[in-house]
Order: sequence, then C-alpha cells, then structure tokens
Amino acid sequence: MALKIGIVGMNGIGNNHAACYKEDELADLVAVCDVVKERADAAAERYGAKAYYSLKDMIEGEPDLQIVDIATGGIENGSWHFEPAMEAVGYGKHVLVEKPLCTDINQGRQLVALAEEKKVYLGCNLNHYFTPPAEKAKQYMDNGEVGELVYCLLKMGFNGGEANYGAPGSPKMKGHPYFHMKAFLTHPFSVMRHFCGDITHIQTFSDTPGFRRNAGDVMVSINSIHVKFANGGVGYLLSQRGDAVYGLGGWWSAEVAGTKGTFTIENCVEKLSLWRAERGVPAISEPIQAEVTDYGTKDFGRTFNNRLHAFLEDISNGVPREELRANGRDALAVLEYTFAVIESYERGGEVVRPHPLPPLFGDPHSLK
Repeated sequence: MALKIGIVGMNGIGNNHAACYKEDELADLVAVCDVVKERADAAAERYGAKAYYSLKDMIEGEPDLQIVDIATGGIENGSWHFEPAMEAVGYGKHVLVEKPLCTDINQGRQLVALAEEKKVYLGCNLNHYFTPPAEKAKQYMDNGEVGELVYCLLKMGFNGGEANYGAPGSPKMKGHPYFHMKAFLTHPFSVMRHFCGDITHIQTFSDTPGFRRNAGDVMVSINSIHVKFANGGVGYLLSQRGDAVYGLGGWWSAEVAGTKGTFTIENCVEKLSLWRAERGVPAISEPIQAEVTDYGTKDFGRTFNNRLHAFLEDISNGVPREELRANGRDALAVLEYTFAVIESYERGGEVVRPHPLPPLFGDPHSLK
C-alpha cells in the first residue's frame, strides 16, 4: 500500500521531490506545505495534493499522514531543516530531510536523538550513492574483488573559473564563509563513508581564491581534505565551488583502491571501471586492462528518484532502523566530518578527530 506523504517547503527541491513521488507506486502525495501561500497553492494544483501553510495544520489536518519530507532551505541551504523536522518527529511521523541534515551540529545531534527516542524512521537525501555504478561497485567490494582498503580519492564540486564568477547575492550565501562546506561536503563525505566506513581523523588546507577576496566574498570555497578511516585506509577529498574547471573524471569522480582491485566512478552516474590486481601485473609503463561498465546516461536527476524510492521501500518493508539506508545517523556522521573540517581550518590545518557518533540505535556498546 502506498505511503501517505506531506512535503514541507515547495521551492525547487520540494517540487523535485514531489515529482519523484508522483512517479513512485509506493508514494501517495497527499499534502504540500509552504509559508508562502502562492507556492503551496501552485504545488497543490500541480500535484493533486492539498495545500497547507503551516506544518502543524498539515499534520493535524491529515491524520493518516505517515511521512513528512523536509525540503526547506535557509541559510547555508539547511538552516530551516531543524525546526520542522523536530516538530514532525515530535508528532511521531517518519521524516526524510533534504541534505544537509542541519547546519548546526548540536541541532543535528538533537534531531537524531529525538528520532531514536520516538522510534521513528529518520532519513536524509544522501542521493549520490543511489546509482547503478555505486551499486555495482559495492558488489565488487562485497565479493572481495577490492580487498583491504588502501586509499580513496574523491573529487566533487562545480565547474567554473574566474571568468564565470558572480559574487553571491543571496543571504543564504553572502557573508557565510562555510556555505560550501555545510551545503555540499555532505555529498562527497557520504560517498566516502558508504564505500570505506567511518572516518577517525580529518585535516584540511582550505582557502578562498583571490578573485573572490577581491569581490568581498568570504566563502572558503577550495577544500583540500585528508582523512583516515577506522579500517586503516587513507583518503583525500578535493572540493571547490566553481573556482576552476575540472579535468579528468569531470565534476564527480571517485577512486577506491584495495589490495585486490581498484575501481573508479566517473560523473556519478556515467561509468564504472575495475582494475584487478592479479599475479604478473604489467610494468609501470604498460596499461592494465579494466573491466568497464558504461551506463550510457548523464541523467543525474534520477538519483533523487532512486534515493526517495529506497526510503519508501525500507519503510514499506519495516526494516530495522539501523538498516534504513542513508539514515539520520549516517547524515549526522557526515555533518560531524564537515564540522571537523571547519575546526581543522580554523586551527590552521591541524588534525581533528570527529565527535563520536551516538550508540547505534540503542546499543550502548556501539560508538561506530
């Protein structure tokens, strides 16, 4: 039976989520909510749902509502997530939050704790690994074809360069040095953690390019981040917000190397390659033949459909909360990493250990 859903925040992301739900047989979009009446009314007409102008009215007016999707924005693209998410969880509703989980780390911790107390599903739109290439890459790992982790390289950001620069005018961005970190690092960190596990140490060398400084732009938009994983592997994340044009691999590339094989994913949805480390590996000047799967698509937008469907599927199947894919604790982990990056930057590039995660859904012995 389709799950009854209400969406809060009917700007770009809210409409994106609504369109995904209208395609999904597991979804019944019954309500939309926005404090801007015109937005709520337009979305209600577009998607055949009822319009509301406050979350309280939506929840109390839809007693059968099962899921509240938080698609509000705010400062640093997430400062308006906490209040409606807490309210919906307080009503005992399952909640999906657009990334980042929150833009304040203490709020993120409170939200995850309340969801655990209320025993509801809390998910986040960590959509970048809900793709066919990521699914097959995880199969390589699970089948033992990658082996013990050696390193992980992530490059993720925006193409740009000085000639394409425009000073931020939106209050969501202007005057906020950590806008890019808070709004975007969720994605690459979530991919790294998906493949390689928890991160125990973080160090960053981050900066603002001259053309931004000359325009009075304070955004720390170039992030060179070194990490160590709990399993002993090491990693590197490069992210920038349109300060340069990316080269090989495009705007999104991941390389995960182990003792038995190495895989790369190009542009998130496009291509997966696997190089196997077999006896008699060719000399350094000779190429190793890769197993390549080219998916023949550039449609990144389908990652939203895939991720939202997975959330609905997990709830429909009644999976244990710790098995909910891209759950609130997962989203809190990458938020902890983001704030460790900020701390490292503020301390001149010192190594920082991220704050421990809460016990794994009631297990007092788990701090993983």
